[in-house]
Amino acid sequence: MKNLTTTSSRLLASLFMLVLLFTAACGGKEGTVESVNQLYGTDSKTWKTDKEMDATGDKVKQTDAMEDQRVTFYANGQYNMMSGAQTMNGKYAFDQGAKTITMTPDGAAQSNTFSVVTLTDDKLTLKGTDGSELRLEKE
Repeated sequence: MKNLTTTSSRLLASLFMLVLLFTAACGGKEGTVESVNQLYGTDSKTWKTDKEMDATGDKVKQTDAMEDQRVTFYANGQYNMMSGAQTMNGKYAFDQGAKTITMTPDGAAQSNTFSVVTLTDDKLTLKGTDGSELRLEKE
């Protein structure tokens, strides 16, 4: 009887570890900042708005225009933002160590720097200086 209990305990512990490992592996990569080439792929990558959160963490209701926004990052340090008929081009600089991206529109004297909260092959989360977040997904 003792061997059966010990064997059952080991089996249960092994099963628990397997479930724990599976959950950790599938739990997403929120908060992971991978390499810069995840931002632009092999040459370019287009990101579309998934959701936006205000500084308090509340979800911002997306308008049709917001849902149509696209940002394309190119391997050469250029970006293009499109929203309906409006387009903005510029340059970006990604700092892996600081986990920031600085975007400077063409012809602008000022740039915008965002904290990169998540950067994986299919998710990009940018956090503004006011605490708001823009969550993007690969198109």
